[in-house]
Amino acid sequence: MNQLPYAVNTYSYTLGYGIEDCMNIWADRGCTEFEVMMYPGHCWPNDMDSAARSSLLSLMAAKGLRIVSLNMPNVDINIAGATPEMRDYSLGILKSVFELAGDLGVPGVVVGPGKSNPLLPAPREQLMGWFYAGLDELVPLAARGGTRVLVENMPFAFLPRAAEMMAALDEYGHDEIGVVYDVANGAFIGEDLAAGLRAVESRLVLVHVSDTGTAVYRHDPVGRGTVPFETAEAALRLLGFNRKPVLEIISDNPDADILDSIDRLNALGWGDIAAV
Repeated sequence: MNQLPYAVNTYSYTLGYGIEDCMNIWADRGCTEFEVMMYPGHCWPNDMDSAARSSLLSLMAAKGLRIVSLNMPNVDINIAGATPEMRDYSLGILKSVFELAGDLGVPGVVVGPGKSNPLLPAPREQLMGWFYAGLDELVPLAARGGTRVLVENMPFAFLPRAAEMMAALDEYGHDEIGVVYDVANGAFIGEDLAAGLRAVESRLVLVHVSDTGTAVYRHDPVGRGTVPFETAEAALRLLGFNRKPVLEIISDNPDADILDSIDRLNALGWGDIAAV
């Protein structure tokens, strides 16, 4: 069976499937790379004892599978929260995810910069200080486990645009921090996707792909929104990006919708990006 030229994010499977069942489904369809969402009952660090971790590693070895990143839904946590209790809680959750990544040999963990109060945001300097304080804890922890921090552009974060996120990371100054660029997130806030991708080029590790409009924030199957996939595909080729795009599609019918999205992306030229 031919390998899929995409990685599959497991978000749509968090409510109904354990991670091994989910990976088996897509391995049978030729998928070899996954971004695994952290969710109780699906894949949750505190629920995975050494036997569960060994079982997952055995499955990956037997079927030639690779987890490219672990991702904690960043609507649940906030490392730039105004209360120290929220920051401590969020960092505690993320630390357990980084430890799991180290045990599973996963090269990166997705982290959001954090969120501000939309009605009365804290001063930007304060938000930045909390973000940097979180990185102070997560970056060395990641290094000790053989993994790395991957910061993502998120429309609800206090650094939603690629250029401002990169400026913050460059000021922080650790080259080992990577970036995940999400095309739906960029399109939702009206960012030019080519400019956004150029801005993050030096740190770009993964690209998330899904569709959205601009009125309601979504991660829909391709073709349901207004994301200019042609623009993003052309920009990735100019950058020489050659990793499998990650299909972060959230759907009630994920099997059919992800397969249909693959067909649509292939028709737009995305199918051989990993071979560039």
